[in-house]
Amino acid sequence: MEEILMKYLDKYTTLTDAEQQAIINELIIVKFKKGTYLIKQGDSPSKKCFFVLKGCVRQYYLDEDGKEVTSNFYTEEQAILLFNDGEPDQSSDYSLICQEDCVLVVADLESEQKMYKQYTELETMTRSMMENFLAKAQNEHAKFIRSSPEARYKMILQNRPDLLKRVPQHQLATYLGMTPESLSRIKKRIQ
Repeated sequence: MEEILMKYLDKYTTLTDAEQQAIINELIIVKFKKGTYLIKQGDSPSKKCFFVLKGCVRQYYLDEDGKEVTSNFYTEEQAILLFNDGEPDQSSDYSLICQEDCVLVVADLESEQKMYKQYTELETMTRSMMENFLAKAQNEHAKFIRSSPEARYKMILQNRPDLLKRVPQHQLATYLGMTPESLSRIKKRIQ
């Protein structure tokens, strides 16, 4: 798992190997079993964030009819931010559940701030990662909003084909904004 972290440190920083190893040694890496909730909708705000080293985490919420609606899947080398620092009285609008057995880097705001003071390039790296993530998320969201259901499915085939094998069809359907039956029809048409 260290090699994934080293890859990011190499890509975004000029830290020495010793500095990179010191940072990795300070990180908390936790294994979570499939079905473990990282946060539940309605829970108190969290100051935690995660980085997926292995596995898949699903983000979903219950709509007004009590149905689960999947809003994201986080897989290898993706960050999950839960910082609600600006709105401490707001409860979580969604749940995060481990879709598979997962290995995650777990951090909190306080420990990150300490590491940023010690390794200033780490803060620059994190900002660069988050800027890239935000730009990608904004572009994907804009494409998603203006796309037909079939085009959304084709985007998954192109950009995240692993999800087709990793998540149940009904969860993928809500993520794509359609019913499982519609997804089945689209899959048959494309095949």
